[in-house]
Amino acid sequence: MEKKDKNFKKKISKQYKDSINYIKETKNFTFAIITIFIIFILIGFFIPAPLQIEEAITKFIQELLEKTKDMSQAELISFIFTNNLQSSFFGMIFGILFGIFPIITSIVNGYLLGYVASAVTNTESILSLWRILPHGIFELPAIFISLGLGLKISSFVFQKEKIKSLKKYLIKSIKTFILIIIPLLIIAAIIEGILIYLAK
Repeated sequence: MEKKDKNFKKKISKQYKDSINYIKETKNFTFAIITIFIIFILIGFFIPAPLQIEEAITKFIQELLEKTKDMSQAELISFIFTNNLQSSFFGMIFGILFGIFPIITSIVNGYLLGYVASAVTNTESILSLWRILPHGIFELPAIFISLGLGLKISSFVFQKEKIKSLKKYLIKSIKTFILIIIPLLIIAAIIEGILIYLAK
């Protein structure tokens, strides 16, 4: 029994190491996603949004606040985790469509964060931004890695053995998602859920 436990631990440890190495292997794709994200944060922050976009964002935020206002702390954590899980997973898997989905996800999230940051600083002090920073410590890296993996998956079209490469990228990405990204999203949801609940 003890031998089986040791073998199991060794297997898990190897899987973690493989996932970490795969994240390192896809770092250029992740950096590309981060660059797009930062560019659109700046656009959202410094360039006034067209009226239609502003109304759509305001409506989205109001609906989100209305949906979550009566939730318990546990419900908030579950809601945040589920949303982030879906966004990260689909951002990764739909990378198969020429990387379009991860890029669009990065653009939308970056612009939305920039817009919200701009709105906060216009109504309060720029120092108020510190309140949203803890939310992203674990959440953003997890999302960036997921979208980076999605871009990596899309690169199968440039390989000689396309189907074989696609299968390899998918398996490695899903394994990394389970072992690395999901734990980060759980931690992020707990932190964000507690902070939002305490701020009510």
